Amino acid sequence: MTTPLLDCVELTTGHGQPRHAVIWLHGLGADGHDFAGIVPELNLPDDLPVRFVFPHAPMIPVTINHGYLLRAWYDILHADGVERTVDQAGIHASRQQIEALIAREAARGVPAERLALVGFSQGGAMAYVTGLSHAQPLAGVAALSTYIPNLADLDALRQPANHATPVFAAHGEFDSVVPLALGQQAVAALRQRQQPISWRTYPMMHAVCEEEISELGSWLNTVLRAHPA
Repeated sequence: MTTPLLDCVELTTGHGQPRHAVIWLHGLGADGHDFAGIVPELNLPDDLPVRFVFPHAPMIPVTINHGYLLRAWYDILHADGVERTVDQAGIHASRQQIEALIAREAARGVPAERLALVGFSQGGAMAYVTGLSHAQPLAGVAALSTYIPNLADLDALRQPANHATPVFAAHGEFDSVVPLALGQQAVAALRQRQQPISWRTYPMMHAVCEEEISELGSWLNTVLRAHPA
């Protein structure tokens, strides 16, 4: 059965037909518009045309938000400090939807090796899970203010094709939504597994900042250029 494609916001940068792509996954309760306005701040050069795809997560009841319907990649059943209980079935369903978007980019002329996954908070968790379990190598994975939902599950899913994929991980030092310790745990686990990873922290809460976006833009320029069309 074909996985239906999520609705998305799309933007292109640079001159000419996009030969690279970035799929950017929003956080809990947001939507695909959330980070679209940041694209110009990445300062990607005109000679690197990129298609940015910002999907809208499905509307689902979220337990920690009293069961209210929100855009979410998966249900969070419990969250207390660094303790998280999440719906693994929901994670796998969203992973399939994101895989469908990666496949669409391949059909549009942008293979996985010229595509980066970026995600914030819950979207960052999905970037970790989907990016590191994809069967073909990706250009890179960026995980912002996030965590690995279930390390044992990720270990079971990880594919050799992405064992050497560069990861950019960043976190706010004063994050009270996803504590810094959760981001540190994810980075330590991936370093233990020899995943190449750049780790940055910033004096902020659960957000993004100008310095982070600038460094993310430089990182994207590097990892995408490593795979010329």
